[in-house]
Amino acid sequence: MNPEPLIDTAFLHKLERLAIFWQKSFPGLVGGHNISRFAGPGQEFLDHRHFHHGDDLRAVNWRAYLRLEKLFLKMFQVEPRLPVRLLLDCSQSMTTGETPKFDYARKLAAALCYVGLVRLDTICIQSFAQDLGESFLCGGGRHRFVPAVNFLTSLNAGGRTDYIRIARQFISKFPQPGLLIVVSDFLDDAGCEKPLQFLADFGHELVLVHLWSTEDREPNWDGQLDLVDAESGETLEIGFDDAARDAYTAAFDEFARGVQRVGLRNSGRYVGLPTNTTIEEAVFGPLARAGAVQ
Repeated sequence: MNPEPLIDTAFLHKLERLAIFWQKSFPGLVGGHNISRFAGPGQEFLDHRHFHHGDDLRAVNWRAYLRLEKLFLKMFQVEPRLPVRLLLDCSQSMTTGETPKFDYARKLAAALCYVGLVRLDTICIQSFAQDLGESFLCGGGRHRFVPAVNFLTSLNAGGRTDYIRIARQFISKFPQPGLLIVVSDFLDDAGCEKPLQFLADFGHELVLVHLWSTEDREPNWDGQLDLVDAESGETLEIGFDDAARDAYTAAFDEFARGVQRVGLRNSGRYVGLPTNTTIEEAVFGPLARAGAVQ
């Protein structure tokens, strides 16, 4: 029996009207479909500035010179073609849930990749767990979508999450700032907020897509339990009742708010997605409302 495709053709047609959206302007990057505030050759007039030695004489406003006898340079809006990097969590904790978070993450990554390729963005899918794993770079249009899907299908989940290690490796591998979409459950014993802030401090614009299964937030456990950590294998003995469940959910919500604060305080975006949300609802609902796609 053939495996279920990551994404169906009917959904792909709906995705074609969308574009991945970023908010920051990145100097020195051209092309793409989002308008930058930086000056340069383009089609839409932006402003004037004084002419400086070495500037292109073809951009001089000669009509202004005839009136004012001063040289002014015409500046135009340019559309920045910046790298879109999708950091995909492939750690063992992503395999949990009735709908495994890892399967959901790959489908969402496929949808975002297709949106970018249709708009001629350059997409880098970068897997990670304890270290950065395999990556796939694609661009140049929708004909590159099938190889991207093949790459996503080939990925396997396993290992522990180490966000501070990942952040350092990512900065070393990708020194040029760009749009960084992180698809993860953000579970790391050492915490993820400082490493995410580290990525933002190096100029990357963050879109944090937080995935959780129903049991991650509202477990249906009761009685005396031995909980086994999916990544470390450590066991925790706990008594679970309604009061413990309420406290657990409150702690999870506070954790989610902490991840959200990292995104929002750095002019990024945060999207929380339970895996019982369909991929189509996720893209045209929370991701669109957050401004990650438009």
